[in-house]
Amino acid sequence: MKSNSDSKPSFVRSLAFTLCFTLAALGSVQGAAPPQTNSKALPADESGLPGEGALRRYDAYVKRWQESRTAWAQRVQADQKAVVFLGDSITQGWGADFKGKFPGMKLANRGIGGDTTRGMLIRLAEDVLDLNPSAIVLLLGTNDIEVGIDPEAIGRNFQKILAAIKARHPKVPIVLCRMFPSSAEKNRPAEKIKRVNSLYEATVKGDPQITVLDTWTLFADAKGDANPAWFGDLLHLNPAGYDRWAAALRPVFATLGFIDTEADVFAPEPGFISLFNGRDLTGWGFRPTPPRAPAKNPKPDAPVFVEIKEAATFDGKAASPDGRYRAINGRLVVTTPPEGRRIQQLSTTREFGDDFILKLEFRATPNADSGVFIRQPQLQCRDFLLAGPYNQLKQFKQGDWNELVVTVKNGVATATCNGELLTDNMKVPATGPIGLEGDRGQMEYRRLRLKPLTL
Repeated sequence: MKSNSDSKPSFVRSLAFTLCFTLAALGSVQGAAPPQTNSKALPADESGLPGEGALRRYDAYVKRWQESRTAWAQRVQADQKAVVFLGDSITQGWGADFKGKFPGMKLANRGIGGDTTRGMLIRLAEDVLDLNPSAIVLLLGTNDIEVGIDPEAIGRNFQKILAAIKARHPKVPIVLCRMFPSSAEKNRPAEKIKRVNSLYEATVKGDPQITVLDTWTLFADAKGDANPAWFGDLLHLNPAGYDRWAAALRPVFATLGFIDTEADVFAPEPGFISLFNGRDLTGWGFRPTPPRAPAKNPKPDAPVFVEIKEAATFDGKAASPDGRYRAINGRLVVTTPPEGRRIQQLSTTREFGDDFILKLEFRATPNADSGVFIRQPQLQCRDFLLAGPYNQLKQFKQGDWNELVVTVKNGVATATCNGELLTDNMKVPATGPIGLEGDRGQMEYRRLRLKPLTL
């Protein structure tokens, strides 16, 4: 069905649409109500519209665009303050109920199969921003690659999407999912996907409003293509793939306060002392770090090393001053750094000189890299199956809680993860604190407790 505007000259339609988009994305920052269009149909002519790349025109997509957006227009009030997913068919595949994977959350699905970044930009104000979202989850760009839109143009469309979001909602949390791998068979070669992801990441680097989730590594095979275990057709997720994506998102949603909102009720076993009270960072702090010589030829993606000149303790505080370490409902969270990689360490203010058993549980986002310091040396604590080095573990649970047990006797540490051996010959000094490193991704720790071993 054609809209009433189809009888108007194309330049008039283009001018009208551009005006509507501009006012919707920018004018309402000053309190103006977004103007309403007469139709939710795909614009017949994209000239003069924001963004780059030709809009898709095949019948199923044109029909989906109008039907989906017409239905959503009836739900603007009902979907206020939802966590909104914006994307294409992979997002659409969640369905309206998100397969029941996020109980207790208010969600709105704004995925349209076949959509491109330009299509998402054009419909962003009405489909997403008018909902006053509590958070926005983005997965975008794969269809642009399939139709031959240049990666740099995709990157510029992404910049415009972010600018429009920030103009209306300057503080709304944004979760950026790295574009999933696919295959050259689907006209989505790995090198182009990697290029677009790198452009996305360069755009958001250093922006604390945006959390990047490494869903590319989560779903890629050894060649960088879609792993058939998670994709039925090397493009769309199968049910196990959606389970995997949900598990990756849940820790981020917990940190944002949408799920896991109750305090963790846990009492240490007899003989164990708690290292973390679950409410604040009492007993933890920063210790001075040795100065680092500046790199002669620093790389753009080089990690940031945090230099601490003076010791600081955080008794009674719910977060470190930089917000990297936070106490949230029984979890000690090492948040995702906006720089991509930010290396620093939180330590107990107390040192432990006797032999002991250390127990804790940890949950990692995809490819997250952290570590547990035993007096001084570091035991790698990561999303092991993706980040290594213990990528052959059989009992490791991605996106879920895993137990780490470290036993220190006579200067040697033995460690297991869910009962599987990590190391039995890690030499440690005679005394020192317990530390938690932050590097990339998000890591959560809970139930940290220690039992001294006395004769």
